[in-house]
Amino acid sequence: MKHAFKLGAALLPMLCATQTLADEDKIDTLQSQDIFTLEYASDVDISDDGKQVYFVRNYMDIYTDKKVGNIWQVNTKGELVPVTNGLHADYSPILSPDGEKLAYISTASGKPQVHIKWLESGREAQMTHLTNSPSQLSWSPDGSQLAFSAFVMGRPNIPVNLPGKPPGAKWAEPATVTQEVYYRFDGAGYLPAGTNHLFVMSADGGTPRQITSGNFNHSGHISWTKDGKNLIFSANRHEDHEYIINNTEVFSANINTGELTQLTERFGPDFEPHVSPDGKLIAYRGFDDKFTNYENSQLYVMNIDGSNKRLLTADLDRTIEALKWAKNSRGVYIQYDDLGKGKVAYQPLKGKRKVLIENLGGKAYGRPYGGGDFDVSENGTIAFTHSLPTRPADVAINVKGKTSRLTALNEDALGHKTLGKVEEIWYKSSADNRDIQGWVVYPPDFDASKKYPLILEIHGGPVTNYGPRFSTEIQLMAARGYVVLYTNPRGSTSYGKEFANTIHLNYPSNDYDDLMSGVDVLLEKGFINEKELFVTGGSGGGVLTAWTVGHTDRFAAAVVAKPVINWYSFVLTADFYPFFYKYWFDKKPWEDLEGYMKRSPISYVGNVTTPTMLLTGESDHRTPISETEQFYQALKLNKVETAMVRIPNASHSIYRRPSNLMSKVEHILWWFDQYREEALKKKAEAETQEAK
Repeated sequence: MKHAFKLGAALLPMLCATQTLADEDKIDTLQSQDIFTLEYASDVDISDDGKQVYFVRNYMDIYTDKKVGNIWQVNTKGELVPVTNGLHADYSPILSPDGEKLAYISTASGKPQVHIKWLESGREAQMTHLTNSPSQLSWSPDGSQLAFSAFVMGRPNIPVNLPGKPPGAKWAEPATVTQEVYYRFDGAGYLPAGTNHLFVMSADGGTPRQITSGNFNHSGHISWTKDGKNLIFSANRHEDHEYIINNTEVFSANINTGELTQLTERFGPDFEPHVSPDGKLIAYRGFDDKFTNYENSQLYVMNIDGSNKRLLTADLDRTIEALKWAKNSRGVYIQYDDLGKGKVAYQPLKGKRKVLIENLGGKAYGRPYGGGDFDVSENGTIAFTHSLPTRPADVAINVKGKTSRLTALNEDALGHKTLGKVEEIWYKSSADNRDIQGWVVYPPDFDASKKYPLILEIHGGPVTNYGPRFSTEIQLMAARGYVVLYTNPRGSTSYGKEFANTIHLNYPSNDYDDLMSGVDVLLEKGFINEKELFVTGGSGGGVLTAWTVGHTDRFAAAVVAKPVINWYSFVLTADFYPFFYKYWFDKKPWEDLEGYMKRSPISYVGNVTTPTMLLTGESDHRTPISETEQFYQALKLNKVETAMVRIPNASHSIYRRPSNLMSKVEHILWWFDQYREEALKKKAEAETQEAK
């Protein structure tokens, strides 16, 4: 701990000095403290007439160092009105069927509770006094009731009581006993005993009533039957649910008796059920589980009683990420990523699918990941989070194929800034000539006649995607004079099932070749200094960064963030271990030591000569910091230049606290900058020797 403290203290003057220089020399470019000025839209909900959009306006509180948000309303003219007062966190807004009330979740009382606002009078009230946070709010069709999900505490496991403790004695805290399969989770820490269940409450207030029971989790989207007598939801209630996790079914629960009716039965996940407005059908997502690295989540429709199941998107080789019924019940609006872009399409029950929106996203402000929200009015107006490479998510609407952006939440923060230009590239992989998509971000003052350092930034997942979306981290790197390359190597989503599954039981592998081919393509353009190549990535990107330095010495320095270094130890320490061993390997670690180690970066640490820094949150339960420590100590034993940056109290999602996101980027740039200078020095010395 003393060493870590000294390292942090030593870094502080360097970081401050670097920031001061940036402020003086590039006052019109993005700086790390600008993170606290950013906002983005989420949780959009449009009125039935299509004239008002309610959304959460997320911002960074510089005093509490947290991302918070409150609810706003914007009309089709772009006129903004606050709905909640902004003194606390408000989220998950959902309009009542008659459009007169807005239900949402608020921390006004100190803990998340259900609130309702009467829109005409402006009055609002806290409707629940729960001991645990509610989620997945859903109005009954007549607006008289609300359904939601909440955690229900189980009985603590205390099998032993120590005898002989005298009154007033101060003994050690009692031991805890764990017997659950899932006992900790990233971002939540060690879990109390209990499960999630569904509740129903009157919209006029009163005590919520628990509908589901049993030692099973009931969460995700909740839909009502048209008569208001049943809840339609998904859950994994199979006997082996803790080990075979991707086997949820769609159920119907009678809200008066609690009686359950199972509506699906195949092996694989069936989830996110939505009852059609006419009450006759249920649309839902799912796939046949084959224990592969990736399967497309597809759109299905069945009758309200579970009969006549049919697949509507057999011809779409993409994962459906969200869905909404058309108000006439004749089709479903679907959201999916395609070639790194978020899209919304209309899928009729009979007929040809039509793409309506191609720029949905912008919620992942740290790195350029996918994701986004949309909603549809009765007249077909689509409200959605609008994505641009130069801005986090705004609210936009699409009316008859024409998109209009209604908000400009970051013009005050970014309008006067010069950001890095984002340019799409395609290239061939050296492994098999496969087409790979990527994006280049240039420094704001880029001059193609000069030479620049290059950062290869690798996405996590590994089954996810980057795209032409705003990224604070990458823009900060560009603002400091680096060209940044980010790509979607094989294994990424939005290119189809075959592309994603090329890394099934084969990760890392040729995805490394895809990345190196991208670097080669940029070197050929002539503006990259081949002596100033740098590489970094987080999570799955951390795996590939560690793999990269074990297979090449072409990079001047590397930063491995929150990695898996040893698949054997990872599977036996990560929070979601029944999934990782089952879907990423075909055997348990002790049944295939050779296979696990062949794919582990630790096996190639003896090849590493690249100065390599490790960076991980100390409370990361997804890729535990013990993985980082293994690589750090191995590098130390081999006397490779290294440093270990530990982010206190941070989970796998380091960006959740804005200052931690700042710290991550500043430490990466600190590490690269010193080896950039070293590279320049060595180059100058070499040129001097040649001249002699």
